[in-house]
Amino acid sequence: MSALAEALVDLDAIASNVRTIASVAGTGLMAVVKADGFGHGAVRVARAALRAGASWLGVTSTAEALTLREAGVTAPTLSWLHGPDDDFGMLIKSGVDVGVSTTTHLHAVADAARLLGAPAMVQLKADTGLSRNGAAGDDWPELVGWARKYEREGGIRVRGVWSHLADADLPGAPALTRQVAIFEEALRTARSAGLDPDLVHLANSAAALSAPRTRFDLCRIGIALYGVDPFGVSGPGEFGLHPAMTLRTRVVNVKRVPAGTGVSYGPDHVTGTPTTLALLPLGYADGLPRAAGGSASVWLAGRRCPIVGRIAMDQCVVDAGDLPVTIGDPVVVFGPAGSDQNPPTVVEWARWADTNPHEILTGIGARVAREHLHGRARNS
Repeated sequence: MSALAEALVDLDAIASNVRTIASVAGTGLMAVVKADGFGHGAVRVARAALRAGASWLGVTSTAEALTLREAGVTAPTLSWLHGPDDDFGMLIKSGVDVGVSTTTHLHAVADAARLLGAPAMVQLKADTGLSRNGAAGDDWPELVGWARKYEREGGIRVRGVWSHLADADLPGAPALTRQVAIFEEALRTARSAGLDPDLVHLANSAAALSAPRTRFDLCRIGIALYGVDPFGVSGPGEFGLHPAMTLRTRVVNVKRVPAGTGVSYGPDHVTGTPTTLALLPLGYADGLPRAAGGSASVWLAGRRCPIVGRIAMDQCVVDAGDLPVTIGDPVVVFGPAGSDQNPPTVVEWARWADTNPHEILTGIGARVAREHLHGRARNS
């Protein structure tokens, strides 16, 4: 390991997860590679997912969509979060579908298509209960009506109708049934207005794996693509997903200290017995949540060792007890278990920080080198 810390990304795990989810869902899959592929590297993840059978890519911004196109990724792509003054012409020229939730955005997309002299591919989003983006109430029939008008004029083509679920990771939640019903009514409204979308999609990772009624034509897979069980299972779950990222570093300082030694700022931690402290060159600027200090552990010298004291911007301290630790020893911060390893998982880190795995993965900072591998990350 040449870098102080690195994230190993197992592209074979990405491919395996695509195939696993497809076998359960029985539909087409959209691989969501927003936020630089949840911190894994959008272009490399996109290529691996497409080779494994995903048919669509999902991103949130023009910049993310164009990054894929500039890298030569030409697969169907949906971009769904935009300001009304975004450069929709670039998306249209690049063959990217535009997610549209308001008439303001629809007018802007239609204007860009008119100036360009080429129709825009649009996917209309209905708000079915998440109360974020999407059109709800009377706004939906108005959006649908304008979309049909622009479609008749040749300015746009409504390729898809979609929405997003609020709590599909809670099996049996009443809100899921309500959202499906609202979505089906929104779809009927769109079709009654004369729209004939090729794609209808609602399911996210959790729904793709557990809620058949939500699957329609396409499932958008985000966290499950990266091997994290959307139902919060720390170890191997029933779906056989493989975590794709291993975060590792190495010890950069070791000191033997007596009982009563304060560790890091405060100090919030004072040693109770003589012990060995190992310094790791990773901190909250690199993605280790400050809130996890005092709860988190890492894999060092063949066992889990706790992080003690406050996690700082660039470093943290591990209590190695009486283990024979030396400078340069490898450390796994989180990752898949190997044949003789039991490192913490990203789900555990999320619990220690009172957040979700998405935030942990996307928070891994730019100072952490990414290395894309085939198969080796699971046993590093």
